[in-house]
Amino acid sequence: MVLVLLFAAAPALGGSPEVQLCLQHLKPSERERAEKRMGPLEQLPLYRVQLEVEPTRREVKGRVQVEVFAKKRKISELFLRLTPNASGTKVKLSEATLDGKPVTLERPEPTLFRLPVEPPLEPGAVAKLEVMLQASVPRGKANAGSLLGALGASGPPGDYGAFAASPDFLSLVGIVPMMSPLSADGRPWAGPSGIGDLALYEPSNVLASITVPHGWQVHATGVALGEVPEKSRGVRFSFAAALVRDFPVFVSRGYESSSKTVNGVTVESFYAARDAAVGQRVLQYTASALEEFEPRLGTLPYRHFRVVEAPLSDGAGGMEFQGLITVGTSLYRGVADPNSILSGVQGMEMFEAMMKELSALGGGATGGVNPFAHIAKSIERTLEFTVAHEVGHQYFAGLVGTDPIKDPVADEALTQYASVLYFEWAHGTAAAESLRQETLVAAYHMYRLTGGEDGPAHRPTEEFGSSMEYGAIVYGKAPLMYHAARKLVGDEAFLRALRSYVDTYRYQWACADCFRKELVKASPPHAGALERLQHRWWREAKGDEDLGAPGIEALLGGSLGDMKLDPETMKLLQDMLGPTGK
Repeated sequence: MVLVLLFAAAPALGGSPEVQLCLQHLKPSERERAEKRMGPLEQLPLYRVQLEVEPTRREVKGRVQVEVFAKKRKISELFLRLTPNASGTKVKLSEATLDGKPVTLERPEPTLFRLPVEPPLEPGAVAKLEVMLQASVPRGKANAGSLLGALGASGPPGDYGAFAASPDFLSLVGIVPMMSPLSADGRPWAGPSGIGDLALYEPSNVLASITVPHGWQVHATGVALGEVPEKSRGVRFSFAAALVRDFPVFVSRGYESSSKTVNGVTVESFYAARDAAVGQRVLQYTASALEEFEPRLGTLPYRHFRVVEAPLSDGAGGMEFQGLITVGTSLYRGVADPNSILSGVQGMEMFEAMMKELSALGGGATGGVNPFAHIAKSIERTLEFTVAHEVGHQYFAGLVGTDPIKDPVADEALTQYASVLYFEWAHGTAAAESLRQETLVAAYHMYRLTGGEDGPAHRPTEEFGSSMEYGAIVYGKAPLMYHAARKLVGDEAFLRALRSYVDTYRYQWACADCFRKELVKASPPHAGALERLQHRWWREAKGDEDLGAPGIEALLGGSLGDMKLDPETMKLLQDMLGPTGK
């Protein structure tokens, strides 16, 4: 029944039952609030997605329809973005039609398609675009799913496993072509560079039908409309989503789930059967983050929230989408077996032997702290921090949209600091300060100790030389601007500005300076100081001055916490790390 509904001739937008079905994704009070900000929700882009997935052959085929409403200006061309792995023949779009008439598909970039609209669509008019889709999903990297993969943040540019296949999991992020946001002159926003996030779009409504073989399961954002067995093709999973800036699709086999309700939101955790114990803790961390964020930053719009274990690679601990986040298998496995972080890492055999020796020696070399117990505790904190970070992205850049390619610092740095705030709210000031040192400051120091150069944080993703540089500066150094600003204006003004930022730009596009402007409103006497502060932390290379010169003592102060090494062990670790950065 849903399949017929999705691809039958669509009624006029004003009374579309399909849009009403999408709006079931929202909390009861959210539709009115959203309409005040964006106008009639029936005028948002409506995507109808039909996919058939063959996991063992790593093949996907299907059809995507997009209904476009011309609001304030004529539309003479449409632009569709795909996953960054769509280059070559991995993803093909074909048989494009506009209002039932064939239209030429141009491909000005590997991830971008252009469709001319002739005659142009006049303001107030509606057009229906349809394309056929065929994809061959690349195999996931060998390091995906292991903590070795998470440590490989300096690997070559890519998509962190967002569009990849493993034996029991397919990540199909970006496979659904979506309309690129446009600049003031009508040009599409820049596409992904292989470092940082992939893309972000205008809030849209989505109806999707994904068919997979028996024994496989589909995970996507939105309301799950049900599972319909089909004798010859498997099982069809259907979803309806509203006001989402992306539509991720994941397919798994052998996954289990657990759920709980938080303030009217159904939270679901999906995980591989072997990771059930950790998956249930991830559920608790997700619920805790929602409980801490919503009272302070405002309610999130959706009635359903999902967290899915995914074999990410190249340093990614998780990925964010509205109403759904993923957390890397590497963290699930690292929590379950802390020793696995050393397995297969080049040059770490000596470190592993040293840590075992320190464990045998006991208190003399490490101040009474068991090294492996400390590592286990640290990985568990990292898991909770990662969940908090991805939940924080529901606000930045979910509700508050920013350009993730041109201005990545706008959402990543604020989300990273919001995750520190979560630890303060959930676990106290001391825990938050320890985490700030361990996760933010130590990330910058490790990068510098391994020879990395400091640089400005506020620049497009393509201007970073590696994921390690990007992580150290955008995730490590840049968030500490907010810490300095909070000290300057005080907690009350800072938190008031944070809430005002979300309320002011909810469902809109914000700029990289917009949060600072809200801070100025909350604390006018500090306007000049705040501008200078942001310039120093984001535009200049003053990390060593602000965070301390890179050295083994500074690194250990963040990464090992209360574990103190004796001078001989310190020297051994220093020799292993090699010369410090310049």
